Amino acid sequence: MTSPIRKPLQSIGRVAAFAAALLSPLGPAMAQSAQRGPTLLRDTEIEEILHREADPLFAAAGLNPKDVRILLIGDPSLNAFATQGQQMGLNTGLILEAENPNQLKGVIAHETGHIAGGHPIRSGELLKAGLRPMLLTMGLGVLAMFAGAPEAGALILSNAQYFGTLGALGYSREQEGRADQAALVYMERTGQSGRGLVDFFDKFRYQEVFAEARRFPYFRSHPLSSQRIELLRTKVAAQSNYNAVDSEADILEFQVMRAKIDGFMNPQVSLTKYKESDASYPARYARAIAYYQLKDPDRALKLIEALLADQPDNPYLWELKGQILFEFGRIDEAEAPQRRSVELKPEAPLLRINLGQTLINMNDRQKRDEGIAELKKVILLEDDNAEAWRLLAMAYEARGDEGMARLATAERFFALGALNESKAFAIRARELFDRTSVEWLQATDIIMASNPSDQDLRALAGEGSTTRRR
Repeated sequence: MTSPIRKPLQSIGRVAAFAAALLSPLGPAMAQSAQRGPTLLRDTEIEEILHREADPLFAAAGLNPKDVRILLIGDPSLNAFATQGQQMGLNTGLILEAENPNQLKGVIAHETGHIAGGHPIRSGELLKAGLRPMLLTMGLGVLAMFAGAPEAGALILSNAQYFGTLGALGYSREQEGRADQAALVYMERTGQSGRGLVDFFDKFRYQEVFAEARRFPYFRSHPLSSQRIELLRTKVAAQSNYNAVDSEADILEFQVMRAKIDGFMNPQVSLTKYKESDASYPARYARAIAYYQLKDPDRALKLIEALLADQPDNPYLWELKGQILFEFGRIDEAEAPQRRSVELKPEAPLLRINLGQTLINMNDRQKRDEGIAELKKVILLEDDNAEAWRLLAMAYEARGDEGMARLATAERFFALGALNESKAFAIRARELFDRTSVEWLQATDIIMASNPSDQDLRALAGEGSTTRRR
């Protein structure tokens, strides 16, 4: 067995700005995330909802939905962006500002127009190498679990320019007009009304008169004008699907997504916004998450149990229950709900990470080995999942397997784009492996893909190790 070819990371100061944001201590809730700066979030449920909304639009644009990556950015500001490599970023603030699924789909369709039109490629140097997000949170609330990673601070110091430059991305009026037109075509092709995009823009028409510094980031990079809105409105009114409305299923999913974001990012506000008298599923879900974030696990778990009574086969409720139990030190109790979440959704790597993390933290050798097996399954699904590699390194170290711990750490840094660190750990890992082993070849492959120095290459050439392997 030989190791796969690695694609050297292309980066905009790498992706470590995301890494450091994620690995920083975030306290009991994400309510203060605006003070800490944007954060890349991973949440299986929200990602699935966004893809169900976006994938038909991607297909209508001639894109393969599997090739388009949606980035969920934890930032209360209203913003969305498209990058090279067919990646689209949506701020949580924008999702919360949208009033219905049609408005959000309109914005997604517009950004899809930029991707399909190749506009990010022609928008200057920003993001020209693409964005490769590797980090995750297991559900939006686990950010605090990533505290205590000193290397993250060093990474952000050298890469903090990313989010600063993100605001510089701008499109010409011609590109904006083309993206508007493309969005209407995609909405029409999928049997949806383009009114949402017009309504969303019209809602923020007042931004047109603001000075640049006072505008939302989205309208700094996507200039808004009354003329543009009225032209768009005229074109939408002529479409055959003008009167199409959101389905009840779409509306419910949209409400669930917003409730989850609110519960994690605005827990105190959520308890006022989603009143106890509101017995709807999204409201109860938001309150359960809010209580959990406000360190009231018993109250949160009571609400989750009631929700599970209504939806016993909802993997995300089991995920949340296990997550709360784990974070509040009830590790043995966390195993069963996390196993149930994986049984219900075995193809979701983030749910397997929850289970793997719990198993490797149990004082049981057999459980730890099972946890390692779960994390290896994650790597098969997402080989650039930095958190899975971090947990594997911890588990190998606990097992006394220093070579595998070093190798997993090298993989983790490679996923983060920290190539010097990945190379250093790969070199150290090779010291503990037989030269005929797959692991030795894997470590060599990391060195070859991590911008090796001339001295590194001479050393590898001397041992006949400079051939890239598949």
